Amino acid sequence: MTNKDLKSLTYREATQELEEILRAIENDSVDVDELTQKVQRSSQLIKLCKEKLRNAEKAIDQVFNEENCEAPENRAAGSANGSLF
Repeated sequence: MTNKDLKSLTYREATQELEEILRAIENDSVDVDELTQKVQRSSQLIKLCKEKLRNAEKAIDQVFNEENCEAPENRAAGSANGSLF
């Protein structure tokens, strides 16, 4: 995978690139000069993945916190009453 601009990477692309970097390091196919660049790129990709996960969590929480909507664990109790929410 090429070094795409971080802003344009999807979560899946970022994790795939991380896996490629890991395989290259494990197989000793990265020389010492390139190792620093790979480690720096890995750090950037990990930050990106964490940010995307946090954003997804916030979006999901927002859906559950909207009007007439409860957290998923509370809905199970409500369904016993015949109520969806």
